[in-house]
Amino acid sequence: MTLVLSPEDAKAFIEKPFAFVERIGLRALVMEPRRVKLGLPLAGNANHIGSIYAGALFTVAELPGGALFLTSFDVERFYPVLKAMNIRFRRPALTDVTVEASLPEAEAARIAAEADANGKAEFILKTEIRDADDQVVAETEGVYQLRKTGA
Repeated sequence: MTLVLSPEDAKAFIEKPFAFVERIGLRALVMEPRRVKLGLPLAGNANHIGSIYAGALFTVAELPGGALFLTSFDVERFYPVLKAMNIRFRRPALTDVTVEASLPEAEAARIAAEADANGKAEFILKTEIRDADDQVVAETEGVYQLRKTGA
């Protein structure tokens, strides 16, 4: 049996897994099979110049990999690990921001099959964090690893 979380369960798990994530107000806006969209408010996350603090932007950059895991893979057979994250800040985020990520069905199947066969599989996830005016405030590239439980 494959246990991929429902969109509602995945949303709750993304918004409340860690006290820090809950404190910064991160919201799961879309949680669909192999597609997610997360949002982060400016309110409560502003730095000394009035833009979103870089650490909060890093958090919204890192979480799509975990969110995609919840909507794409069997959560009883696998778990995700972030191995590396590169983030390029393009401009100050002066409004709420969003980030979207997706995995093609064939790529998700490849990752799961490789992790099942080898105990782990790496995948790269590139995203853009966008402000309310749809301007790119940061570009990211995360290296994630899907690991088989008990491997």
